[in-house]
Order: sequence, then structure tokens, then C-alpha cells
Amino acid sequence: MLKPFFKDGIREAGCDEAGRGCLAGPVYAAAVILPKRYRNSELNDSKKLTAKQRERLRTEILSAATAWSIASCSNTEIDSMNILRASITAMHRAIDGLAVKPLLLLIDGNRFYMYGDIPHQTIIRGDATYLSIAAASVLAKTERDRHMEELDALCPCYGWRQNKGYPTPEHRRAIAAHGTSPYHRLTFNLTDLQRELPFL
Repeated sequence: MLKPFFKDGIREAGCDEAGRGCLAGPVYAAAVILPKRYRNSELNDSKKLTAKQRERLRTEILSAATAWSIASCSNTEIDSMNILRASITAMHRAIDGLAVKPLLLLIDGNRFYMYGDIPHQTIIRGDATYLSIAAASVLAKTERDRHMEELDALCPCYGWRQNKGYPTPEHRRAIAAHGTSPYHRLTFNLTDLQRELPFL
């Protein structure tokens, strides 16, 4: 089972993002404060869970969490500020939305910008180490997947219901065949991609 806290006696918020490596759609982030006594042997890095497991855990997290919040940065914001800054901005927005102020932020990964006066700890593979970060991972992932399924209805040729905007061969072939959509991240070399992969 993942660790319940980084520092005992401190109100911690776990933070994680989803969609950083995608070619289309927003990047989502979540912040979650769990009760100190919360335990869940199934909760893990969202990438290691099935879609059914993520949905089941999402329901439990929303019910059990002391506080939670989900936010995003659009594809146009990603293009204007770069994906790293957009990912951290989405995390800041998620922290903004917490109903309870955390005293420590646990951040998945190794990069973060200071959020106000709240100290933070970056943790590589934190979503596979701490329950609160894993919970944030699940919320960010499920929320983004739902959004990409909605966008799939607007632009069905890219297969976003299946690939969720990630650079699968099918997604790349669709870009080569149909060009980019208003939801693609244009700074991700998609124009070059269309020229380089015409026969995929």
C-alpha cells in the first residue's frame, strides 16, 4: 500500500497532472487532501489502473477526501506558455480551488513553482508512493478522459475517445490526413508531423 503521508501531523495536499504528453486537448491537474487515517490498498498511479478501477476510485476519493479540486490549462495556453509551465499553472489553479488550505504540497515529479507561502516537496514517481498524489492522479486522469471523449464528438476523425489525445500511430495518421483541429497543441511540431508522416 502507498504511504499515507510525507510528514505526520501536517495537512498535506497531493498534486498531479494528466495529459502532459498529449498532442491535443488541455492538461488537467488535481489537488487532494485526504484524512490522515485514510487507507486504500487499490489506490495507485492512475496509469497502472484500468479505466473501471479509476472510475470506482474517483467516486470514493470524491466522497472520502477532506478537500479536492480539479483544474486545467487549455491547448492554447499550453502553446503560449509551454507544457511545463502550463502543467504547474493547472496545479496552482487546482490548489486555488481547495476548500481547506494545505500546510504542505506534495508534487509528483521534480519541477514546481512556489505556491504562495505554502512549502512544497517534489517527489519523482510520487503518484506511486503517496496516497494523496495517487488520488490527485486519478482525479486528473478521469476528468481529462471525460473531456477528451466530449471533444471526440466534435472531431471524431482523431480517435480521441480511444487515444485521449496521446500520440498513437492512429492519431498521427489522422493528423497527416485531416490536418490539425482547434484543440491541437500547435507548438508540438504538428505541422512538421503532417509533412513527415503522410504514409503512416
